[in-house]
Amino acid sequence: MKSLFAAALLLPALAFAQNTPVGLWKTIDDDGKTAKSLVRISEQGGTLVGNIDRLLDPKDPADARCDKCSDDRKDRPVVGLQIIRGVKSEGDGTWGGGEVLDPNNGKTYRTRLKPVDGGKKLEMRGYIGPFYRTQTWIRVE
Repeated sequence: MKSLFAAALLLPALAFAQNTPVGLWKTIDDDGKTAKSLVRISEQGGTLVGNIDRLLDPKDPADARCDKCSDDRKDRPVVGLQIIRGVKSEGDGTWGGGEVLDPNNGKTYRTRLKPVDGGKKLEMRGYIGPFYRTQTWIRVE
């Protein structure tokens, strides 16, 4: 009986966790097929941040550094690198107002995150002016 009660209390928390970008995500390249990395998104001081946990593409060297970055991330190891900064809830199921870094070219883009498919996937959209690119990431945990 106690375990049933505990499970009932836990279910709303689990449901909420699936409708937030917080968690571990497998990034998928623009081709829609190639797994590139694992990114862990967490809440930090009222905003969301995301760090690369692991590189998955065998073509990427394990000791890769962000040599094209021009800010405080310049020459830092890609594994552990914070690529998402300053993202906040926009109140409509999306998160935005922050930036995402592409460590391949060192550029940062305005970003919008939106959990879809019951929180199993995440639409990661990066913007330059009116132009954008969207990737769909897969929830790992």
